[in-house]
Amino acid sequence: MASAEYDNVYKVFDSGEDEVVAVEDLSLTVEEGEFLVLVGPSGCGKSTTLRLLAGLETISDGEIRITDEVVNDEKPKDRDIAMVFQNYALYPHKTVRENMAFGLEMTTELADSEIQARVDEAAEMLSITELLDRRPKALSGGQKQRVALGRAIVREPTVFLMDEPLSNLDAKLRTEMRTELQQLHDKLGVATVYVTHDQTEAMTMGDRIAVLDGGQLQQLGTPLECYHEPSNRFVAGFIGSPSMNFVEMEYDSTVGRGLTDGVTYQFTDEQAEILGSRNRVTLGIRPEDVGLASQSGPDTVEATVEVVEPMGREHLLHLDVGGDEVTASVSGDYNIDIGDRVRLRFPRDRIHAFDADSGGTLFNRSRQTESLPDGVKL
Repeated sequence: MASAEYDNVYKVFDSGEDEVVAVEDLSLTVEEGEFLVLVGPSGCGKSTTLRLLAGLETISDGEIRITDEVVNDEKPKDRDIAMVFQNYALYPHKTVRENMAFGLEMTTELADSEIQARVDEAAEMLSITELLDRRPKALSGGQKQRVALGRAIVREPTVFLMDEPLSNLDAKLRTEMRTELQQLHDKLGVATVYVTHDQTEAMTMGDRIAVLDGGQLQQLGTPLECYHEPSNRFVAGFIGSPSMNFVEMEYDSTVGRGLTDGVTYQFTDEQAEILGSRNRVTLGIRPEDVGLASQSGPDTVEATVEVVEPMGREHLLHLDVGGDEVTASVSGDYNIDIGDRVRLRFPRDRIHAFDADSGGTLFNRSRQTESLPDGVKL
């Protein structure tokens, strides 16, 4: 049984002279117990998508279902959801205990003893029992976030909705809270829809991720599917940090060769068959797949180093390749200076290709996984 479902959902805002389509023909199912991440750039429609499910926005067309019941006209309090916002929205004059209990007191007929039992249980789960008698001004950012989570947990909802809940935290605490949220989800087993613009959060937290752009669903899949098998150039460029490199090429289908200023790249026969008779193609390759080559070959290109970013164990090189900027991740043990001319290898089993006009994927890199060596896994 699905916990939540969008069925051909539209949301159109009337901004006066023009209509703005924030969500366009979205069909998406959130399975019971699943952690689904909505990810995309600012303005892509991800927060609106979440608010439609919460009942904070009305849909323009389509249906939204929670546990197979249509909830288009249901008020937020009647949808069996709990929401955690970017700002913690805690009542400053109430204690932590009172903040966590307030929603249950206002929307349910539970006995005081049951409410307090739920608060105590959630506080213990979140390790904030000792904070129950404090007020928000005496809490750190991470503690306030835990209180906001606790307020949602005590409702025991069918679906948790989280709208960029970690964005106000510093980088170290954000990393810690990502881990805690995953562990909390494993304990509760409740369907969760999580909105973020941070693709690192999407990759590390989601069972599946839904990549949105311009109000449209671009791809729905596991994090590794979206990373290794992007459905189009947008997904390929958005998922991954640093993002995928793209090199725009003229394509000579008679010899299976890509050409750009000062660069010639030979595709394999199998790849050339997929590329067909088109005369332009976009080659894509991730920075970690770009290699340094000591000899020229059909899959090598020459480049000029423009920026070196020392990261410790690696250098991120920003290079000029025939007028296109390419980022490469190489060992931090190399001595590389700005202005150096280097030879790069784009391994032909590591490249992606996209239609130069539509941006659709023509083929993705080959991928093989390996089992751990004997004796490693105990």
